[in-house]
Amino acid sequence: MKIGIPKEIKNHEYRVGATPSLVQSLIKAGHEVSIQQGAGEAIGFTDGDFKSVGALIVPTAEEVYRAEMIIKVKEPQPSEYPLLKEGQILFCFLHLAPDPEQTAALLKQKVVGIAFETVVDHKGRLPLLMPMSEVAGRIAIQAGANALHMVHGGRGVLLGGVPGVTPGKVVIIGGGVVGTQAAKMAVGLKADVTILDNNVQRLRDLDDLFRGKLKTLYSTPVTLEEEVVLADLVVGAVLIPGKCAPKLVTKEMVKKMKKGAVIVDVAIDQGGCVQTSRPTTHSDPIYIQDGVVHYCVANMPGACARTATIALTNSILPYALQIAKKGYKQALLEDPYLLPGLNVAFGKVTNENVAGDLGYEYYSPEDVLKSL
Repeated sequence: MKIGIPKEIKNHEYRVGATPSLVQSLIKAGHEVSIQQGAGEAIGFTDGDFKSVGALIVPTAEEVYRAEMIIKVKEPQPSEYPLLKEGQILFCFLHLAPDPEQTAALLKQKVVGIAFETVVDHKGRLPLLMPMSEVAGRIAIQAGANALHMVHGGRGVLLGGVPGVTPGKVVIIGGGVVGTQAAKMAVGLKADVTILDNNVQRLRDLDDLFRGKLKTLYSTPVTLEEEVVLADLVVGAVLIPGKCAPKLVTKEMVKKMKKGAVIVDVAIDQGGCVQTSRPTTHSDPIYIQDGVVHYCVANMPGACARTATIALTNSILPYALQIAKKGYKQALLEDPYLLPGLNVAFGKVTNENVAGDLGYEYYSPEDVLKSL
């Protein structure tokens, strides 16, 4: 199969869809890989590194997009839509539910869109989203701690405090991968940490994991509001795979928060779990609303692009090899865990949550594939 790796063009996105190691594995398996010139340069993967393992270096995105399968990190940007073609495999993060423009474009181009964020494993986990969630959860605390500085409009609170001064209060909404990693960082800084979740067993697991170093609370509208209004830093770590995140923190709650408190909404890729959140970029990451500092960067792991790229490509390699070897139809139909990754195909929405959120008719992925 001919596989293309384009250079990412989203704001300050320096990750790349393949490392030289991944490219080498694909080429050893008998596939052809073309990679756009300079695609990994910013994070230390030179054109020479890719060329040395057998990749073809091409100067333009147009040449990359001639491939049968495109492997990239972030969703295609508007300037890339015309480069997509019918039946082409697009293997990347898509986050379609909060993005009607992109969804319409992918349907129009009739691509086969396999989204990293909805591939599952035998335990129902999200193996391709997980490494980025780990990175984003850790970055959330770093970004939040920085946003608390006075120069950014924050309260001037040091999360860990100092002897004789109470530490900052961190409230994490959601006890999944993002929430757990955020908690590890916040606990490591000796902050006062509380995690809220509506899964009692998950709260038990977190309580055992952290051995009393944080507090766990069952999430209800009342407990959520009580915690949010007292927080110095709120981390939104809510996820329903493929679906827009629920708006758990309301505008009214934000108005009651301390002036200079910080919200880091990691769920912003799926629309955000705070009503006052809107996507920001690495070049302009924060804004202040109702006196509260909001950090809502839609590609947070891009801040640590080298670490994130290696973590992501370690996870996608077996799936990429499987799709390239068998073709998308056979690979998807034979793997019940890869199949949920199919979000769109030949002008039809094949993810139920995306269809429901955006008002499209839902088509079973099995039925669509078997009809081809």
